[in-house]
Amino acid sequence: MASPSSTQDAQSRFGPLIFAVPKGRILDEALPVMERAGLVPESAFYDKLDRSLSFSTTDDAAHIIRVRAFDVATFVAFGAAQAGIVGSDVIEEFDYPELYAPVDLGIGACRLSVAEPRQPVEYKYGNPSHLRVATKYPALTSRFFEERGIQAECVKLNGAMELAPSSGLAGRIVDLVSTGQTLRSNGLVETEVIMQVSARLIVNRAALKTDRRVADLVDRFRAVAENRKAA
Repeated sequence: MASPSSTQDAQSRFGPLIFAVPKGRILDEALPVMERAGLVPESAFYDKLDRSLSFSTTDDAAHIIRVRAFDVATFVAFGAAQAGIVGSDVIEEFDYPELYAPVDLGIGACRLSVAEPRQPVEYKYGNPSHLRVATKYPALTSRFFEERGIQAECVKLNGAMELAPSSGLAGRIVDLVSTGQTLRSNGLVETEVIMQVSARLIVNRAALKTDRRVADLVDRFRAVAENRKAA
């Protein structure tokens, strides 16, 4: 762990260390991991009614920002945050060269899958070599189908993905699946798994090279992840 004097030097040179976390499903699992790594948010962070996006921590040198999962990758890649937590699905979708994901935290497990209606439906769009797919992962989806010689027209949706087939918007969807209950409730079946997903610690490559606090953060999160595996 970095010494107090080196931390103070880094803070005076770089300002506070900004750590980005995602709203939604991963956050509840991420908080205990963060706390064990010494990154404890102020009490307001836990208030469900608080709409703030930036929070202090028990470490005066570190601040937390709470943003959408896809935005975590963007904030870290462009240096607005030095580190953060996000799913491997987001990392693969954006493929930012500035991002480095050194630690698999072993939380937020799910999968990115293709799903389609349980019962055949007539569609205005789609044939064996050209499909229309609803997804918020157009890059991953396109690559997946291209590898199979299929042209996929991706319709970008940010929610209500399961409605796309029944409304005639698209014949298939690509989305995150955990238990599969939401698919079943909407008459869909999972047909192929594109990738297994888990939450990762990500850091900005330039910050890792220049700011000792980032390397120290990686060491702390790696220790927590290794202890979880050993438990």
